[in-house]
Amino acid sequence: MNKLPPLNSLRYFLVAAQTLSFKQASEQLFVTQAAISQHIKTLETHIGLQLFIRGTRRVSLTEAGKRLL
Repeated sequence: MNKLPPLNSLRYFLVAAQTLSFKQASEQLFVTQAAISQHIKTLETHIGLQLFIRGTRRVSLTEAGKRLL
């Protein structure tokens, strides 16, 4: 049986995916942008797929990210 992904990582992914911004997600969740990024990386490692395309000032969802959302 596969382990479930970390629930906090899923929660952080949801807010980041809805806002398409790690900064806005961090403000809504009262954590740092680095915490958002780390949780997203943890989730990506856990499921083995890239969820976001990271740009300098914005992020967008990959197809895998859209499916997960």
